[in-house]
Amino acid sequence: MTDPIADYLTRLRNAIKANHRVVEVPASNLKKEITKILFEQGYILNYKFIEGETPAGIIKIALKYDPVDRVNAIKGLKRVSRPGLRQYTGYKEMPRVLNGLGIAILSTSQGVMTNKAAAEKKVGGEVLCYVY
Repeated sequence: MTDPIADYLTRLRNAIKANHRVVEVPASNLKKEITKILFEQGYILNYKFIEGETPAGIIKIALKYDPVDRVNAIKGLKRVSRPGLRQYTGYKEMPRVLNGLGIAILSTSQGVMTNKAAAEKKVGGEVLCYVY
């Protein structure tokens, strides 16, 4: 597998389209940080890191649905920076997702964070994905 982040996003996207409640993805430190950000921003209901089944472990993610009309909190996931075409941004040119309604997840020198947190800390980095 050449792009584990794209695989992570595709597993989430497929689980949302199939109306699954829980999705399991292979763990890595970067995927754990992205999952924490999705939880903090309210895009997923809960998550759990399970160690031991595989060498790196597994992340179980409980997807968040609206109780009335069964619409998922995540409308779209888009991979931005790929192994063949890296996308970097400075803190002055931070991307705005859906005119500020979505988030961009960045990998910076101070860790993985959203575009708003990176702009506040005045750090730039690699744009991993857009979530809206």
